[in-house]
Amino acid sequence: MTDALVTFVRARFHEELEKARFAGNVVRTQPGRFGVEPEEAAKHARFSVASAEARLALLDDTVVPYLGTAGPGGRNAEFQLRLLAAPYVEHRDYPHDESSADQPGSPA
Repeated sequence: MTDALVTFVRARFHEELEKARFAGNVVRTQPGRFGVEPEEAAKHARFSVASAEARLALLDDTVVPYLGTAGPGGRNAEFQLRLLAAPYVEHRDYPHDESSADQPGSPA
């Protein structure tokens, strides 16, 4: 389940990054269409892309390396993964597990 959940979350985060890049390009090139100043459009676009990149870095650099390790570090990584996946639980491709450990806050 953990490998499938990592793959799922990584795919969602990559989708969000691509959406942020696309939306940022649209807003930056057509700020008047959205009623914003060019500087504000550029700032918002940078923020959206940076946020999406940060989520990917969090997953790949601080969660995935510790999954499956013994002790508190491994348990913490598992919990963090489930927290990152929680907003997508209703997504059609979410890799549901039969156990209740599938939900954030559930005992592992």
